Amino acid sequence: MIVIAGVLIGIVLGVRLAFKHGGRKLDALQYATGFAICFGLLGLFATIAADRLLLG
Repeated sequence: MIVIAGVLIGIVLGVRLAFKHGGRKLDALQYATGFAICFGLLGLFATIAADRLLLG
């Protein structure tokens, strides 16, 4: 669940940032993809860390 939330947050932030800087649709798509990958990986690491800490 953390990974999915990270990907969705990354998409939203990437699109908003691209349009804020005056980008077009393809710029927004590229930003969304990059941010989704980054936040998805952070969510994956958070999931692994939580699993190891809680289940020990």
